[in-house]
Amino acid sequence: IMQRVRQNTRTIKQMTKRLAGTATTTTTKKPLPPKWPVPHLDSHGDYLSDAKILEPAIPGPLYSRQHTLPRLPIPELSTTLSKFLPTALPLCQSDEERATLLENASSFPSQALTLQTRLRERAAGAEDTSWLQCWWNTLMYLRFRETVVINVSYFFHFADDCAVGDDNGGDGDEGDRQIRRAATLLTSAAAFRREVCSGSLPPEKIGKGGGVRELCMVGYKYMFHACRIPRSGGDSYKIYDPSLHRHVIVICDGRFFSFDFLNAEGDVASLEVLEKRLRRCRELAAAARREKGGGEIGWLTGWHRDEWANAREVLLDVGGEELSRALEVLESGVLAICLDDETPRSRDQCGNLFLHGNVSSSHNRWFDKSIQLIVTKNGKAGLTGEHSMMDGMPVVNFVDHLTKLTYREAKAASHSGSDYYKDGDVVDIFEKCEAILNHERVAALVKKAKNDLSNYIQAHTLSSLAFHGYGSNYIKKSKFSPDAYIQMAMQLATYRLFSTPAATYEATQVRPYLHGRTETTRTVSPSSSQFSRLMGLYPKGDEHDPTKRHEKLDALRRAVAEHIAYIRDASRAEGVDRHFLGLSLLVGDDETAPDLFSHPVFRRSKSWRVSTSHLSHPRFVNWGYGEVVPDGVGLSYMIRPDACVFNVTALKKGGGEGGREEQWPERLTFLLEEALLEMKTLIEFDRDAAETEDGVVAAPRSKL
Repeated sequence: IMQRVRQNTRTIKQMTKRLAGTATTTTTKKPLPPKWPVPHLDSHGDYLSDAKILEPAIPGPLYSRQHTLPRLPIPELSTTLSKFLPTALPLCQSDEERATLLENASSFPSQALTLQTRLRERAAGAEDTSWLQCWWNTLMYLRFRETVVINVSYFFHFADDCAVGDDNGGDGDEGDRQIRRAATLLTSAAAFRREVCSGSLPPEKIGKGGGVRELCMVGYKYMFHACRIPRSGGDSYKIYDPSLHRHVIVICDGRFFSFDFLNAEGDVASLEVLEKRLRRCRELAAAARREKGGGEIGWLTGWHRDEWANAREVLLDVGGEELSRALEVLESGVLAICLDDETPRSRDQCGNLFLHGNVSSSHNRWFDKSIQLIVTKNGKAGLTGEHSMMDGMPVVNFVDHLTKLTYREAKAASHSGSDYYKDGDVVDIFEKCEAILNHERVAALVKKAKNDLSNYIQAHTLSSLAFHGYGSNYIKKSKFSPDAYIQMAMQLATYRLFSTPAATYEATQVRPYLHGRTETTRTVSPSSSQFSRLMGLYPKGDEHDPTKRHEKLDALRRAVAEHIAYIRDASRAEGVDRHFLGLSLLVGDDETAPDLFSHPVFRRSKSWRVSTSHLSHPRFVNWGYGEVVPDGVGLSYMIRPDACVFNVTALKKGGGEGGREEQWPERLTFLLEEALLEMKTLIEFDRDAAETEDGVVAAPRSKL
């Protein structure tokens, strides 16, 4: 990501000119979104079907290289098995489990041979796509029936824009800070939306020198004008023709507004106009609250998917065409921007707000919307992303553009456009549906959704850590890979949290392959387990003992090397988990699965008690997502040159001291800091000892 940020060398002046986009002196005609062959597309999770309809109609470079990308490979059974066993054996809880695991593994190649043949046949028949993508999109996401909140959605917390204060450099009114930040974000979003929807965005690349690889861009179709649609048993994803829609959705006090923020040429309205229209949304919401109370319909989108699907049918049954048109306006908007009546200050406060609304603002969301920008009264900003059809990296690219522009720069580049503003241009989407939303059947459903989602949110806890002891500079100076080193710190910390090694997942993108999404990098290995056990459940303070110190450092080096090797294989789509998934899905109803699939250690190794993901960006304060299993943690992290940031989520647990609920995230953030300091102490003591042997007197140093 940092490489991609550095490669973008456009100056602020060029950027703001492009963002302003409406200066009369501009002579270069900018590309517009082309007309699609259909006004909207109801996707059921098959990238290939959607691509066949849309990609021929979208010119430019964005999808022009898709046909050149390699197809997702299928590893040999023996290769997968040889990578799997080292990650599973440390999770055995008895000698008997270990023996039966090895026995089941020895019979796996013969028992899975027919399944492997079927999988190869499936791949051969999917020459224009990935053998996995439709399974993954549907089974992992669209058919997932629990709430998308926490379980599917993720959040980004942006760095502050210090220019949103008053014109004299003061703090400014809180309301003005919110409006200015929101208007700036919309200005930036309009420029990136033009590039994506016109097809003029260049394909992303990864790597350096001769190792540069182009990435699959399929996820960008689902970024703008997109919304998940609840359906009984399995949802769909609706994407609308951008050439037909120029409006943004503004959510304020649970009420939903719409206004055009682009003109017919695709140019964004002036900052002045955007600020006026955003203020108008806030005024209308305040007036509605005084007369009718706050809006509540947003709660439905955070409900169990089948419950929400049923509620949507009730809405349409009660509301008819009027309600259907209102929903279409909401779904077809470029994106949603939520103006929250909140003033959070800390990372944790913002994290809770951006991940799920923290109950107090959860009604101020439409969780099915592909992208929701969130801006608070004091100018804090972030994003909630719906994960089903698009992974986080395309959104990171969007946010990289989104957060470059400051309010001061946007104002300097913006043209005057006060004559473009009319009060009537802001539309209350559900204004004509007020009686429908107050119907007793609808009101009962909203009340139940509010209760269920509120309880679910309140059952969770979140804690973040900004560790300023050191970062990637020190780790690289100590001759370790930063990501692998941090993964080992997390192994030690979670070992101390759970008192045993726990199956750990690191998300690794496989976008160099056509329609590739992610593969699992398994962090647990014999060396990581040995390192954790040597370090112990509690600090031992034995760094002075050269024998014990060298033993620990040797285990750390081996664990880091093993992790690097695994993540390299996973990035080539040569991990084990997607292969195992494909094989398991091809077992017939009347057939017996390989013995390995039912072994308790196999199942334990796929129950991701520690779900991790690394994303570093200079304009992110924090980011995160929910846990994958009920007895696990979600652990996102950023590695900066001189600091590391962690975000931990989990369900609250009973049985704590004095009957209190146990707060895993709070404990784990402490254990992460403890582990990082201990690891540095090992390195420093070893370095001091080596310098002393060389006749160099080491200077005194603090632990930090």
